[in-house]
Order: sequence, then C-alpha cells, then structure tokens
Amino acid sequence: MAKEVTNKEENYSQWYNNLVVKADLAENSAVRGCMVIKPYGYAIWEKMQHLMDKMFKDTGHQNAYFPLFIPKSFLSKEAEHVEGFAKECAVVTHHRLMLNPNGPGVVVDPEAKLEEELVVRPTSETIIWNTYKNWITSYRDLPILCNQWANVVRWEMRTRLFLRTAEFLWQEGHTAHATREEAMEETEKMVQVYAKFARDYMALPVIVGKKTESEKFAGAVDTLCIEAMMQDGKALQAGTSHFLGQNFAKAFDVKYTTKEGTQEYVWATSWGTSTRLMGALIMAHGDNNGLVLPPKLAPIHVVMVPIFKTDEEHAAIIAVMEALAEKLKAASLSVKIDDRDNVRSGFKYAEWELKGVPVRISIGPRDLQNGTVEIARRDTLAKEFVNADAAAGRIVDLMDEIQNNIYNKALKFREENTYVVDTWDDFKEKIEKGGFLLCHWDGTRETEEKIKELTKATIRCIPMDTDVMKEEGKCVYSGKPSKQRVIFARSY
Repeated sequence: MAKEVTNKEENYSQWYNNLVVKADLAENSAVRGCMVIKPYGYAIWEKMQHLMDKMFKDTGHQNAYFPLFIPKSFLSKEAEHVEGFAKECAVVTHHRLMLNPNGPGVVVDPEAKLEEELVVRPTSETIIWNTYKNWITSYRDLPILCNQWANVVRWEMRTRLFLRTAEFLWQEGHTAHATREEAMEETEKMVQVYAKFARDYMALPVIVGKKTESEKFAGAVDTLCIEAMMQDGKALQAGTSHFLGQNFAKAFDVKYTTKEGTQEYVWATSWGTSTRLMGALIMAHGDNNGLVLPPKLAPIHVVMVPIFKTDEEHAAIIAVMEALAEKLKAASLSVKIDDRDNVRSGFKYAEWELKGVPVRISIGPRDLQNGTVEIARRDTLAKEFVNADAAAGRIVDLMDEIQNNIYNKALKFREENTYVVDTWDDFKEKIEKGGFLLCHWDGTRETEEKIKELTKATIRCIPMDTDVMKEEGKCVYSGKPSKQRVIFARSY
C-alpha cells in the first residue's frame, strides 16, 4: 500500500494528495472544489470537534446555530468585510426550478427571482450581528459568548482536499462585550485555547502571533493567529482570533444601555478553526508509510493482527486478543481486532500503518507458547516483545510516549528550519529552502508587498509569545529601522 503513496521527498504535494485518498480520509465530489469526508477522516474531525467543544464550554461559551443564507445587503454594511469576501461569495438568485419547456430536464424558473439575492455564508459576522441587535439592549445582556459548528462556502478557484475547498466545515465563535478590554481579553484567550489544542492534542508546535494590517481578517481591528510549520518548510495558519472593535456593532447599530444610563456600541470578537486542521495533521506528522496520528486524535488506538495456520491456533489467539482488548477498553482506548481472512497479515500491517494507528499488536503461535505479544509503534516503527500479562500497562504508557515523541519530533524540525536572517541576499537564498525566517521589517505595507512579490513569502505573524524577537535592527529589505523581528515564510 505504501508503494501507492509518492515519497514526500520526491513530490510533497503529490504525497499529500495520495495520503488523503489512500488513507480513506476524503475524496473529491461531483461538485467542483467540494469534498466528501469519508468515515475514517470524519472520525478524526469528530474527535477534534469534541475536544475543542469542551474547551469552548469550559471557557463559558455556548453553541448556537445561525442561517446558511445571508441577505446581500448585510454584507454591504461593513466596508472592509464586503471587500474581503466579495470575490469568494456564492449567490442564490432564484428559489425554484421548473421543467424545461424546450426539452428534457429542469431550468431555473424566471418567475422565481428573489427580491434580494442571498449569499451562502462565507462567514457569519453579518447575520449574527443583525441577530444580536435583537438580543442586546442593556449591559445586563452582556457578554454574549456564542459558538457555532457549521459549513461555509468560499468560492476557491484552486482547491486541495482539507486545505482549501469551496465548502468546508468549521466552528466560528462570535462574542459581544461591554468594554474594549473585555473583548481584547476574549480575543487573546481564544487564540491561546487554539494553541493549547494544537500542542496538547494535535502534537503540533505552533507560534502565537499577530497578523499585519494587510493579512488581518476583513473587518477586524486586529487578528491573532497560530502558525505551524509543515514538513516541506511552508507555514500553515491553523486558527485565528479576531478583535472586531465596534465595527460590526456600528454597521448594524447594536448599542446597549450602560449602568450609568448612557448608550454605547457593543465590542466584538470572532474566532475560528476549520477542517484545515486535518491538513495540518497530515502534513506535520505523516511519513512515506502513511499517516502518523497522535494517540489523542486517533479513531483507533490499537489494532490487533492474529497470525495462525490452524483453527485451533486462531481460536486461542483471538481469545488472548479479546481479553487484552477488554483491558485496553477499560483504559479508554479504542481497539480493533483485524480478523479478516481474505488478506494476508503483511497487507494488514501496511494498511494500518497507512491509516496511522498508533500501536499494532501481533500474536502468533510462538507468542502463545512464550506468553508474549509483539508491539509495533507507528511513530518510530520500532517493535518489542512484551509479556502478555504486562501488555495492557505497556500499551497505555506507550500512548503518552508516542504523543510526546510526535510533538518533540515536529518541534525539533521547526527549530532546525528556523533561521535568523539579516540580509536580503541571505533571505532570498533561505526562502528557497523553506522554513521560518526571523527578520526585521520596517512596518510598511509597501515593503511587505514587495517581499511577497519578489519571493512569494509573507509575514506569517508578529510573534507574541517570545521575547527573542523584540530587538531593534534594520529591515531585511529596505534597511529602515525596525523594533522587532517578524516571521516570514511561504504558506498554504
């Protein structure tokens, strides 16, 4: 099976595409630019959903749901917002079909034209703030801390499964606050929630930072983000949290009465992650044998493969496996016994390696005699023989070892591919190799755009969680004064 996956060293893009399809995560649909998320891929996304949902609720947020369709006039109310999304919007103009009077099939009924076109949501700020206007009258109504799990549509021309599709799944938080300070605290809190999720569950080292003016969310005052490095040295934005100021409150005239009886506009935030996290999981950890899943997100923690020749051997091995499986399930691990009789054990090994199952157990006749089981780790491909009675405890311990090893490997890769760069010649040379370049920038949009034009590198973020970057120097391109370094990289 691994032979069907291109080596990532030969063609990283093709390796990724092969892996998504061959590991049964997703496939292209009949609708251009849209994907079908298959059961195994959706099981991983469900785990992400469940874990993030708990983190959101632990910080006081509640789930709600808002309409898929947004009146076109709503998008027009916030200038930056409509400019940022106008080219990506899918628009509904009619509400009915009819039989084709000139031939087979159906056509749009010309009499069913909508009075106002509806946009299929690219994001929900406008419809939500139109709703919040009805919910908020007094300071007693604040804060509102809502999140929704939904799908959105952004009409992408170049698509890639999970990373960039016309329709994708995500969550979007939308909160309303009485003061600027509360809204800014919320923005910072949620980007840290994303960072914790990425590090603790995805085993993905991320850098928390602030976007530049040209890279921020359309309609935001500030955008905070988490940025991760993939194995080809490119950056991937894995989550964003936006301080919206009073922009949307003013656009939709959402005011509240303060304790003192005055009228004030509400302060807002929004924040989101999407199925793009699936792409990050694949590209940050996968190898030429397939996925490498962190145990905390793996749909199956342990797969067991029996090796036998006779019915008696098969029955005895399955009995041992079932007893071990019960112990593992009691430790909250998911287990699958692969007892298929139409494929060889080598095929099973390759298939489960491709799907990234953290631990594989094999038991054969000799293991029965010796009272042992063979344990194979997916992250290192290392094997060991363990006493059958001690196997459950060893496997439980391995889950933490594998989770930590996957994170540390990704962190080591990022550190080895992060460079302090002070000259333009060095910048041009290193950006071709990939990685994060820590450079001084003069703070101007002109310099940022010129560097992007010349090298395809963008400022991924202005880091917030490290003091290493806060030093004065000269811009790597213009030579003008700079107060701190930023992270440049090519990105997805």
